[in-house]
Amino acid sequence: MVEGVTLPDTHATPRLSDIAGQAQVSEATVSRVLNGRAGVAASTRQRVLAALDVLGYERPVRLRRRSAGLVGLVIPELTNPIFPAFAQIIEQSLAGHGYTPVLCTQMPGGATEDELVEQLEERGVTGIVFLSGLHADTRAEPTRYARLASRGVPFVLINGYNDRIDAPFVSPDDGAAARMAVRHLAELGHERIGLAVGPARYVPSRRKAEGFAAALAESFGLSRGQAERRIQHTLFSVEGGHAAATALLDDQGCTGIVCGSDLMALGVVRAARQRGLDVPGDVSVVGFDDSQLIAFTDPPLTTVRQPVQAMATAAVGALIEEIHERGQGRQASPRRTEFVFQPELVVRGSTGPVGA
Repeated sequence: MVEGVTLPDTHATPRLSDIAGQAQVSEATVSRVLNGRAGVAASTRQRVLAALDVLGYERPVRLRRRSAGLVGLVIPELTNPIFPAFAQIIEQSLAGHGYTPVLCTQMPGGATEDELVEQLEERGVTGIVFLSGLHADTRAEPTRYARLASRGVPFVLINGYNDRIDAPFVSPDDGAAARMAVRHLAELGHERIGLAVGPARYVPSRRKAEGFAAALAESFGLSRGQAERRIQHTLFSVEGGHAAATALLDDQGCTGIVCGSDLMALGVVRAARQRGLDVPGDVSVVGFDDSQLIAFTDPPLTTVRQPVQAMATAAVGALIEEIHERGQGRQASPRRTEFVFQPELVVRGSTGPVGA
């Protein structure tokens, strides 16, 4: 007994009423799922299985499906909360299609992307999802992906379009994200607006910088050169945001700062407070991503939400399509397609009127 709530006996036979209530379906539907009968939609079946898991019951042996194959998920790291958010949804979507996800994380000094791909191929993966990988780096050699395709491994790439790679891409509209952040600050009366963003060699950074410059030209008539003086390229991290803020606050006198990630935004807030500045009283800050805990920062962060759910689901869908085409004996070369998703501005407490 915990706080008056009776926890289920995980070794007991699942009670249909409990599962039906959790899954918000009828007991008859739960019975059909537990007995492996037909006539239940895949999404409903997934809800019933999720209810079993949430309530702590073990799944009946008959419901333990055989995997349709392994799918690798290669991501940069797990310290930025946006990457685990993507990973969770991608893994759930893959599991819903019957595939077993294999998470591969790159860390400084650890395995490289090429080494991880080699290990995945040795294990006979059915496909690979790349998130913010070398495909997003304009200095990286793209032929590695052509070689991967020639070996018959389907893959999809998230965050970082590259016109030299023939594959499905999934991206947020980075330019639109920067423009909507600038417009929000301009509507609050800010004129000296800066951008803290990642290294210029990465496609998302370039697109955000281009959108930022276009927004400054539209709102204030600034030239490209004038806009570039308001852009600080650094690392996508708290420390990177802190370093960028030093230049934007001290040298440019910015009262509003747009950031390429939520972590960078937290670094900007920290730098502002170290200077005795109030956020948002003296400096307004806008992040990018809207990872799960960002609404609980001090102050709650205004940010541009990356549509993670839609992007992750689309990426898995594109990969499954590629896998099925190969399974049907179609050996056509991969198609270069970019699916672009619109971000959303989420206004919270880190932005306010200039000089408020």
